[in-house]
Amino acid sequence: MKSLRLYGKQDIRFEEADKPVLEKADDVIIKVKAVGICGSDISRYNKLGPYVEGNVFGHEFAGEVVEVGEGVGNIKAGDRVAGCPTFYCGECESCRKGELSRCENLHVMGAYHPGAYAEYAKLPAENIVPLPDNVDYETAAMVEPSAVVVHGFYRTSMQPGAEVAVMGCGNIGLLAVQWAKIFGAKKVYAIDIDDSKLEIAKVVGADVLINSLEKPAHEQILEHTNGAGVDVAIESAGSPITSAQVFALPKKGGEVVFMGIPYADINIERFYFEKIVRNELRVLGSWNAISSPFPGKEWSTTVHYMSTGQINVKPIISHRLPLEQGPETFDRIINRKESFGKVMFFPEDN
Repeated sequence: MKSLRLYGKQDIRFEEADKPVLEKADDVIIKVKAVGICGSDISRYNKLGPYVEGNVFGHEFAGEVVEVGEGVGNIKAGDRVAGCPTFYCGECESCRKGELSRCENLHVMGAYHPGAYAEYAKLPAENIVPLPDNVDYETAAMVEPSAVVVHGFYRTSMQPGAEVAVMGCGNIGLLAVQWAKIFGAKKVYAIDIDDSKLEIAKVVGADVLINSLEKPAHEQILEHTNGAGVDVAIESAGSPITSAQVFALPKKGGEVVFMGIPYADINIERFYFEKIVRNELRVLGSWNAISSPFPGKEWSTTVHYMSTGQINVKPIISHRLPLEQGPETFDRIINRKESFGKVMFFPEDN
């Protein structure tokens, strides 16, 4: 089958790979209909390299079931599904406590297991997420990043009527704008340095657009909130700079949720750090998208709100491409040769 395989840093190849076969009673084989590039894929491609050289890469996908193991009773060929790509060990202390996202051995397909940049993918039956008929495949390929975002919102104490700031309007930030509304935010502030991203944030529900190149974000937030700040600030840029600046956005007693991954050291100026202490902020990390019972309410809730249209990923998708354009696309992304939102591959187009 056709696939994208990661061999090293900035070395991804479009080539043939072995089609997955049934080996275990709970195996499910899916024909991949749509698969997206995750921000973590870009970092691993650009800076870190593969876990296993030559492994099929990718993990955000949806497709049609084509074959199931003899022990699978609730899934059948022809079913439309998304895949939860995450594997947990079930044996570490966190897993035994039901805190699956904190598993000591957590990883996703495309790391040690063959991934989803391919015509076919394989997962255990418990990782299969059924889709309603009104959720199309490219939307469903974003169930995983949406689940990542709502996992973070579930960690907050946010109440309906809250004001929320989302710092960074990439794919995760644009989903965070929408989840903030679903959680009852009366006003969502979208912050970025790219006006084109801010315009997409407006399309998906942001109430106030803030370009932080014009004036520091916290100064603009204070102007909009009568000097108070927001109830919840989401860091979704994954930038060393914004990872410090975000502390100046919440009101006293407010919350900060880190969803971005900077892949760099964070140096926090005294002004920003003191906000944590003096404003008694609650600082939350959020990792992955699973909870107990696996895969967690993040997945069923995402599918529900996709089916109602309250999670709308269409404006976020900027490129729809055949799988064979994978290598050049990764190169163009890291070399910033054009502007990219969510990139979606369609293996059947090859």
